[in-house]
Amino acid sequence: MLALSRWKIVLVLASALFGLIFTLPNLVPSGVLPSWAPHQRLNLGLDLQGGSFLLLEVDTAALRRERLTNLTEDVRTKLRADQIEFTSLGVSGDTIDVRISDPTKVSTAYKLLNDGVGERLLTGGRDVTVQTTPDQHIHVSFVPQAANAAAIDAVTRSIEIIRKRIDALGTREPVITQQGANRIVVEAPGESDPEKLKAVIGKTAKLSFQMVDTDVSPEDIAAARVPPDDEVLPSDDGFSPGYVVKKRSVVTGEMLTSASASRDESNAPAVGFSFNAQGTQRFAQVTTQNIGKPFAIVLDKRVISAPRINSAITGGSGIITGRFTEESAHDLALLLKTGALPAPLNPVQQNTVGAQLGADAVKAGTTSIVVGAVLIFAFIILSYGLFGVFAAVALIVNGLMIVGAMSLTQATLTLPGIAGLVLTLAVAVDANVLIYERMRDEVRAGRPAMSAADAGFSRALTTIIDANVTTLVAAVIMFQFGSGPVKGFALTLFIGVVTSVFTAVLITQVLIGWWFRAFRSKTLPIV
Repeated sequence: MLALSRWKIVLVLASALFGLIFTLPNLVPSGVLPSWAPHQRLNLGLDLQGGSFLLLEVDTAALRRERLTNLTEDVRTKLRADQIEFTSLGVSGDTIDVRISDPTKVSTAYKLLNDGVGERLLTGGRDVTVQTTPDQHIHVSFVPQAANAAAIDAVTRSIEIIRKRIDALGTREPVITQQGANRIVVEAPGESDPEKLKAVIGKTAKLSFQMVDTDVSPEDIAAARVPPDDEVLPSDDGFSPGYVVKKRSVVTGEMLTSASASRDESNAPAVGFSFNAQGTQRFAQVTTQNIGKPFAIVLDKRVISAPRINSAITGGSGIITGRFTEESAHDLALLLKTGALPAPLNPVQQNTVGAQLGADAVKAGTTSIVVGAVLIFAFIILSYGLFGVFAAVALIVNGLMIVGAMSLTQATLTLPGIAGLVLTLAVAVDANVLIYERMRDEVRAGRPAMSAADAGFSRALTTIIDANVTTLVAAVIMFQFGSGPVKGFALTLFIGVVTSVFTAVLITQVLIGWWFRAFRSKTLPIV
């Protein structure tokens, strides 16, 4: 094993060069390195850089209520379209109950609803069940499989939308992870205002265009005589405290293809938007059929504008006017562009890590690495002399490779990650201790120096691999199921274990092989 193969020498030099090149940007000021050199630096986590922490809970109960409301409107629309009269329609628990007036139409209504409402599941069948009961009642409800899938999908989509919104704010390397069944952890390094962060990522941003029902008078609203297919929504447009609008949306935010801050005819801040083909067609049809009537632009169940349709809008684009400032128009455009959250997010916990606290953590972490490295160097050199120096050299290359690999992959270094780095140094030295102690045993057994050194590497290698594989498995499990600091520790530990085995075995092997070739010693300096 001590043979100085060309591939071993090339691999050792390449690994040392890799570590040096990709670690260098972290050691020199920005702009010093030439343009062709790598410029990726270590990304510091929230605990080292400072920033905001949010723990959010996806309101799956609100999602369930919204889906039931939409399904109720689907049932109402289907029955009215086929002129099937019903005397009651409402929600009881998780079930929609409708009573058909004509007993001879119950079977027709059942077939209509069974085939026409809900969506088809990937596994086959529909996501709703339709059942008839005595007294001409029909019950419609979501199957449990569909309800669970909707909740899981809501969390997954929320994470992606949060990531897009934070990226649009310019925050680098946010850490967004799922915690439990319906909670999301958001760590935004460098973002010092959690309230601003919460305002942007926590806004549901459900946009819809709904027709205003002008037939309902203020007296009807005061007496709660609102038709069942209407709803009263508060207004932020400054002209009316609220509007009665149709529950059925004409066009929704999902049909938008773009949104940006703009200006209206009076040069006031506004939001420009464009629809996709489906939205363009539907919006053109509705505006053509309702010239002279008002429609409401609704954001999160609040009317932000209720303009009158003066002519058909067929171009698929327009602007949203309202009481906007430059900042609020920009924020609304950002929210619409990244998409609406599938369900509201309720803040559970929030806190801020100050930049000074992060700087103190970096200083303390750097000190711990330096002190740990010095003590390890002292131990290994005092215990094994020249071979201890070789191990120290391998340890330095190991550190460069870890930092270089994390810089190249833009991994985030956290305070627990620094702990993982210190632990990695100890693990690397442990491999050298096993090799050198095996060499001593072989010399005591009567082997010549070079043969003892060769046997030390070959016979200790199995033990080293076994020990480090178990550590790798633990690191993978922690990274897969952990979150935040645990992931940071696991990532650094995983990279460190791989590089430490490489440096402790191959680099020290090449150095010792070179030493034997240069000095042809008959004894080992560690005996």
